Amino acid sequence: MDTDAFWNVIENCRQQANGPGERLAHLHAELSRRPETDAVGFQARLEEATDDAYSWELWAAAERIFGGWCSDDGFFYFRLWLVGLGRAAFERALAEPDTLAEAPEVRRLAGRPRRAWDDDWPEWEPLDYVAAEVHEALTGTHDEAATFYTLVQEEERPSAHPGADPAGTRWDVRDEAAAARRLPKLSALFPIDHTHG
Repeated sequence: MDTDAFWNVIENCRQQANGPGERLAHLHAELSRRPETDAVGFQARLEEATDDAYSWELWAAAERIFGGWCSDDGFFYFRLWLVGLGRAAFERALAEPDTLAEAPEVRRLAGRPRRAWDDDWPEWEPLDYVAAEVHEALTGTHDEAATFYTLVQEEERPSAHPGADPAGTRWDVRDEAAAARRLPKLSALFPIDHTHG
């Protein structure tokens, strides 16, 4: 599965299913209809995409949306969710993270308390497991660490960040002057409550 085919699968999923659970079921069914090599290719392209999104500027965007802080794991799940927005929104966000403020999925969150985000929460951890689950079902192999992920590693391009920090320069998203300059739209949509820590 090449990059274009990967994004076509993601886009088709966005058009055919609503909500993270339904979309995941759609992806599982779609990959299950394909050769097992497509599950490997899907995961390889997914890992390349999340690697491309590994930047301090996107991390700052996630932190702004989450109220001023986002863990390592949270940022990884956020990048998976970002893939789920589709290729156009993903590539815009990579080029200019503040364009996330224009995504309907982000605008829906603005002004709502995080405890009420429910299925709209901007993380999609299960996306990282669907291809491995499909591959295991198609091949009957249960030692996925030794089989599936080895195949993925052989297919994906080398990481641009092997054991390194994200691309770019880290900055404090709680610095309102810097945030207004670097992420003006997201800063307006997601004001940070500075009275708590």
